[in-house]
Order: sequence, then structure tokens, then C-alpha cells
Amino acid sequence: MNETLLYTILILAGLGVFSAIVLYFVASKFKVYEDPRIDQTEELLPGANCGGCGYPGCRGFATALVEKDDISSLFCPVGGSPTMKTVAEFLGKTAPEKEPAIAVVRCNGTCANRPRINSYDGASSCAVEASLYGGETGCTWGCFGKGDCVVVCPFDAIHMNPETNLPEVDQEKCTACGNCVKACPNMIIELRKRGPKERRVFVSCVNKDKGAVARKSCKVACIACGKCVKVCPFEAITITDNLAYIDFEKCKICRKCVPECPTNAIWEVNFPPKPPKVEPEPAQEGKEEVA
Repeated sequence: MNETLLYTILILAGLGVFSAIVLYFVASKFKVYEDPRIDQTEELLPGANCGGCGYPGCRGFATALVEKDDISSLFCPVGGSPTMKTVAEFLGKTAPEKEPAIAVVRCNGTCANRPRINSYDGASSCAVEASLYGGETGCTWGCFGKGDCVVVCPFDAIHMNPETNLPEVDQEKCTACGNCVKACPNMIIELRKRGPKERRVFVSCVNKDKGAVARKSCKVACIACGKCVKVCPFEAITITDNLAYIDFEKCKICRKCVPECPTNAIWEVNFPPKPPKVEPEPAQEGKEEVA
């Protein structure tokens, strides 16, 4: 009995040692080397794990930064140029400067401008509503108002305005991660340059219907009249598919296009109010100039 127990213990111990040796050689054979700089690079990143860089979290982005020789196409929207500069100096690489961006809502189809013609009674989701039909208004291009963009924002930078039923971006919190852009089924949200002093000019409409149809469904829709194109001195405005678009790379925010738009579809953001026009006093007859 004692010998049987002893043999059992010895066999089990031998199997344990053999398994340990096999596992050691397997681990050595298939060991994956990981550059220690990945951990250090990850520590230099904001740690938001928002995916705005196009990689699965900061860990994936750090791995790409270390492994790629040319990181000019890589950018962290949360940390911006300062973070990229720090990472590039640490890795001995060069990162280009990029202007800060912000999410812009290109729809002004408020309840007043775009009246409801039917009622949606289903899951509170823009994606679901978009897959079922064109929405509650005559404009099938605009915001559905269900807040999918709000749900996906990891920085609490976008909220629905209960009066207009449109999303509004908090420029202090927005990091331009792009999650809201991806979540919008009608693509009314766009990443644009923040601009000097946070000033921006853009067409707040994505309706591609012809002018009369667009105007009928929304009072402030772009009707592709072309007046903005004619007055722009920088050729920053083009009209494609019945819709005007301002190229933020070319736009010098001169605002000459703003008063030309007959439907007020062009927005100017964060500009000081324009001084009122002073009409010249009419010349009074009968008065002689005194030398």
C-alpha cells in the first residue's frame, strides 16, 4: 500500500516536472517580444481610449507609434500637437503640427425651421429611425434628434437642446475624437478647424434636394443659389449636388458670404457683433460754409 502511494506521488511529480519543462520550451519558442518603449509611449498619451486616432485605445496607438518609422499620418486628437510633439521627441521621430479641430453640427433644422409632419414611435435611436424611414419632418437629410451622438461621446461634450431638438457641441470639452461623426447616420456632424479665436464659418445644412424642395421642407436650407460662391474672394466655396460647402482649408473667415445667403444657411460662430451701419446725415440746404 505504501509503495503504491509512493509510486503515485513520484509519477505525478515526474509528470509535473516534465510538463513544466515542455511549457518552458514552448514559451521560449513562441515568446512575443514587446518593445518596452510601448509602455513608456502609452504613459505619454492622454489615456482617453476614445479611438479617435483610429486605433483600439491608447495601447494600440502607442504600439503603432513605436513600430512605424514615419508617424506623420498618426495623430492623437485628444492630446493634440503638444502630445504628439512630446511622443515624437521621445521616439526620435518627427510629428507634423496640426491645427486643433472641433465637431460642428451642420443642421439648423429646429422645430421652428423644420416642422414635424409625422410622429415616430419606436426605439429612441437615430440609426434605427434612419433605417426605417426618413424621419419626422419633410427633410430626410437633417438631424433625427434622438441623441446617438450624445451617447457615444466619452467627454460629455455634446448634448441635445430640448428647445431646438438639435445637438450642441461644448467647445471647451470637445476633443475632436470623431465618435459623434461616426454615430450620425445622416452625417450632419463634421470635424473642422477650430479657427483663430474659435471663430468659424460654415454652411449649416446637408440637404441635397433641389432649391424649391429643400426650402419647402426647411426654412433655412441651402438652395444652391450660388451667391456665396460669387462673393468669396478665396474660392473656398463650391456647390455640389445642390449644396454649398465651405472648405475650411481655404476659408479666411472674411464673412462676405454670410449676408449674401438668402436663407441664412451660412453660420458665423464666435464673432463679435457687427457695429450698426451709420447712415450719413443728409446735407442741409441753405447753409453757407464759413471760411
